[in-house]
Amino acid sequence: MNDETPRQRFYRRERQSVPAARAFVQEALRDWRGYGRADDVLLCVSELATNALVHGVPPGRGFLLRLVPYGEGGGVRVEVHDSGDGGAPVLPQRDDGEPREGGRGLLLVSELADKWGVEERCPGKIVWCEFAGPGHR
Repeated sequence: MNDETPRQRFYRRERQSVPAARAFVQEALRDWRGYGRADDVLLCVSELATNALVHGVPPGRGFLLRLVPYGEGGGVRVEVHDSGDGGAPVLPQRDDGEPREGGRGLLLVSELADKWGVEERCPGKIVWCEFAGPGHR
């Protein structure tokens, strides 16, 4: 029997949280009959988790990762909930000509995911991305 219920896990503000989050999502996708775009999902999880740790999680706190199956076609929604006071993440400008140290992760998310966005949360925010199921991209 496939258990396609939403899954979530809390991670502390630690470096090893990013690979742990990837492993958690990889296991869930495998349990949910696999997923054709697993590599894209895993890369986006890495980027959103890293952004949460670097920009959104105050010392002594952590982030919540939620993975939610949606739609009849096997879609997946990834949500990263943080409790930081920082503002909403913004995509870097592509045409400014200046190489930047940061910001590329969100650019990757915007290219790989079908949709992404930011929602307010008290405290903090939720950064999410969605991947349509096979045949619905």
